[in-house]
Amino acid sequence: MKNIFCVLLISMVQPVLAQTQLEKAITNLENNYEQEKVYLLTDKSQYAAGDKIWFKTFVFDGYNRSALSTTLFVELYNSDKKLIDWKTILLTNGEGSGDFKLKEELPEHIYFVRAYTPYMTNFNEDFQIVKTIPVYNPDSTESLVISKSSDWSAKAFPEGGTFINGIPTKFAVRLSGNTSLPESWTGKIIDTQNPNVPITTFKSFDKNVASFTITPALGKKYQAIIQDNTGKSQTTDLPQVAGSGLHLEVYSSKEGIKYTLKGVNLKQQLQNYKIVGTINNHLAYKANINHLTNEASSLIPTKISNGANGILQLAIFDEQDNLAAQRLCFIKPGNLKIEKAEIIGQDLKQTPRSFNSIDLSPESYFKNYTVLVSEDGGTHDPEEENILSALWLTGDFTTKIDRPAQYFSKNANTEALDALLMSENWKRFDWNSVLSGSAPALTASPKYLSYRVKPIKNNALLINTNVNLVLKLGKNEPVINQFKTDQNGYIYLNNLNYDEPLDVSLFVNSENNKESNAGNVFVTIEPLVTPTEFKGSFPGTKYKLVKAGENKTLSPTISRAINTQKNIKKTEGNDIQIQEVELVGKKKDPKEELDKQLSSGMFTSINATVFDFVNEDQHASGSNNILDWLQGRVAGLTFQRNNSGVNVPYIRNQQAKLYLNEMLTDPSMIADLPISNIAMVKILKGSGLIGDAVVVYTMKGNMKSKNNEKEAQKNNSSTIKGYDKPSEFPIEMLDDDSPAKIENDTRETLYWNPNLFDSDYVPPRIKFFNNDSAKQYKVLIISFDEDDNLLYENEIFK
Repeated sequence: MKNIFCVLLISMVQPVLAQTQLEKAITNLENNYEQEKVYLLTDKSQYAAGDKIWFKTFVFDGYNRSALSTTLFVELYNSDKKLIDWKTILLTNGEGSGDFKLKEELPEHIYFVRAYTPYMTNFNEDFQIVKTIPVYNPDSTESLVISKSSDWSAKAFPEGGTFINGIPTKFAVRLSGNTSLPESWTGKIIDTQNPNVPITTFKSFDKNVASFTITPALGKKYQAIIQDNTGKSQTTDLPQVAGSGLHLEVYSSKEGIKYTLKGVNLKQQLQNYKIVGTINNHLAYKANINHLTNEASSLIPTKISNGANGILQLAIFDEQDNLAAQRLCFIKPGNLKIEKAEIIGQDLKQTPRSFNSIDLSPESYFKNYTVLVSEDGGTHDPEEENILSALWLTGDFTTKIDRPAQYFSKNANTEALDALLMSENWKRFDWNSVLSGSAPALTASPKYLSYRVKPIKNNALLINTNVNLVLKLGKNEPVINQFKTDQNGYIYLNNLNYDEPLDVSLFVNSENNKESNAGNVFVTIEPLVTPTEFKGSFPGTKYKLVKAGENKTLSPTISRAINTQKNIKKTEGNDIQIQEVELVGKKKDPKEELDKQLSSGMFTSINATVFDFVNEDQHASGSNNILDWLQGRVAGLTFQRNNSGVNVPYIRNQQAKLYLNEMLTDPSMIADLPISNIAMVKILKGSGLIGDAVVVYTMKGNMKSKNNEKEAQKNNSSTIKGYDKPSEFPIEMLDDDSPAKIENDTRETLYWNPNLFDSDYVPPRIKFFNNDSAKQYKVLIISFDEDDNLLYENEIFK
């Protein structure tokens, strides 16, 4: 959504032209209060111990996907705030994905997933998302049950925050609680001087809110008496009736937001009052009343948000720029701007283990999709929360809202949403603080992951010194990079964007013909983008733990999840057996195959001596380095130690050349190379243009060292963990041709793809295999186009 700032003129309303205290506050607001929010989608709402939690994250800056952050931390906690696992997620266009593997011995309990960007730590921790995850375990001595008790409290909120004598005022009544809220509740308003005669009554729209209207009289005291469906009641006081002030009324429609201001007993009436509307902490509407009047009204058109949905914060300031009234309202509540998926074909079957597909249009403006397909059990349970409620509601509020997705469903009650917003406050900033000029101290974060490397030699920092770092990313070949330390002795590796471990080895250049020994060189690496401690409290839940009986019963959903885990283990075991069978009968010499794979023609010789570290255990871990290990292993190859104690190879009394991956190098480089990274060593004697040489090759691809001995970690080496790479979701559980392999396929999640995209106008295809029971499928599709228009589809397919 692209905001369009506009100034509206009415008969009594003119644009603000002078730079006032309020104008300065708005500039402060727009420059310093940009904020993010996160929506976290999981493939299921509850899990069994041993399951895998698949998740997709969306990070928003207001109502657009955020360009502020590229890193997201997602953390898994138990109920005691103990961190169980955490992931560092790479964000691309505000989106990222990952997974958690739950341990099988995890106790049955409520767990919590927290998600936040480093940028979000500049602001209130309460805006970081914390998602409740119930986890069940048949072996636990306790069981999770839904608490039947409902501990709630109620509060009444006048529209605009004022309650003035003689002015009909709309109120919102809001229930809150740490556990469950009552299914329904009613209420009445009384005058405390005549409590037996209700002034008005009301009935809840949903579990959260209700509304009523009352015209107060000065000197009267009013109360609301609320009673839930179980008979529990509570009395709450309405605000004291004021004799003067500003009354604000707001009405939202598809044309825009109409507001009416009424002044009561004001010295200068409404003259020089200002009306300010903000969306996502940005100015969207501004007007000034410069005539004497006690009433003014206007319509704010939907073009202030480019026709998109969202929350408008309307604030009214008096002639001294004091906040007089404020109100939250939703833009176009009955006309949600949501696109639907263009489905051009589908082939769905009810047959067990059948192949199914849904094709999306390749000509759509939407190119990348998040897709979840699950078995639909026919219960038609309404969604608790979704990306719509996170984007337009809960992502911007810290209070607990029961079933927020209901406010954006097909049959949503717009009056209920309006009452809910009347009961909320916009807490991402405080007008009084902004007016005073205060602003949050923003800490800048690197664009991607960054690290500070501290090289140490002979227990001393290396200041303004040239050093070499050997960087090996995952299974790629090592790369040599030269750096110069700064005045504090540090090297900075900035904005690294990778999802594989990065091995870092340090060696120091030669000085005065003396080689540096790896034994006196140390390296430490400090990440500059790090998670922060969670200091808050987890939200209350509707669950409680009870002691389990001797015959613990599990819900059908959890029983099916546990059976699915058994099936996965069985399938993985069969795959291993198949791989072992495929390896039988291969008679090629593995050393010759390795030599062909690693060596180019110039480094190939029939007289070469080859040591294979991939297919043979060379028992090299006891040696300090590969040069020490080579001593006495090849006829004619001898070694002499230089001044730094590093062995230098000689063949026929002449110093031999040293090559690393067929690139000329020096002994110190080879000595610093971990033996576990070496795939092959080749000794060449008088070979063509190369002559006498020792050639060392490092691991590539899926190669692994055959060495069974654990190699000690060298002090000059360290490993950097990059972004966590998402696991690959298995598209199929089993082969339909082998139904005997698994007796009962009980998967709930049939398809999960956080990044389905089209390629060269080939239709993006959702493809999955049925389980043994599904007759219809619940399909969730989410996407954003280049302008951040939202596509949301959550339908039942048969």
